[in-house]
Amino acid sequence: MLSAIMEDYLKVIYYLQNETNDRVRTSALAEYMDVEQSTITSMMKKLSDRDLVHYEPYQGVTLSDAGIPIALEIIRHHRLLERYLTDHLEYDWAEVHDEADRLEHHISSQFADRIAKQLGDPTVDPHGDPIPTADLDVSGAKHGDTLADHQVGDSVRIERVPDKDPALLRYLSEHRIRPGVVVEIIETTSFGMVTFELGSGDDTISLPEDVARSISTQSLTTGTN
Repeated sequence: MLSAIMEDYLKVIYYLQNETNDRVRTSALAEYMDVEQSTITSMMKKLSDRDLVHYEPYQGVTLSDAGIPIALEIIRHHRLLERYLTDHLEYDWAEVHDEADRLEHHISSQFADRIAKQLGDPTVDPHGDPIPTADLDVSGAKHGDTLADHQVGDSVRIERVPDKDPALLRYLSEHRIRPGVVVEIIETTSFGMVTFELGSGDDTISLPEDVARSISTQSLTTGTN
């Protein structure tokens, strides 16, 4: 049996490894987990001893073939719980991340499968992140362009939004920015702001470029500017 904190580390390594397609630096892990570097080193040695990661000091870490399915199972639990909490228990999407973090370690695969069945086997969580299937397949997950990659006049569909910042999620919700919403880019500035409007044209939103770069999109039409 793994502890909840060990499962958390495997989950985070999966996230970071998937983002970079490379070895995960222990400094990046320390920043994400908000712990000291020495804590990371100690945990990496423990996970390596269990053959769950490939860890080399000063070279970073990757999940092993044994570690990947454990990480994906926890991610499946987490994202199904987020979906259930929002769809059936009226949780706001800004508060489900932390709640799911607390619950994900305490449900079985069978319980997760029953949640999925009740929900109609959803493919994404409330923030647009893909939910691994029962056999832990995520091959259909795509990493498209971000909101910051587009030009003025481009029309795009919001696919995924970051889920760790409740304040940002509340702001996006207030402006009806969710996965599935279509927006048009109307301005990009040299000082790093991206301005866009909803497809209905009745709401204009500006976001810093670093935030816009964290929002995944799908291109619909390309502007001429």
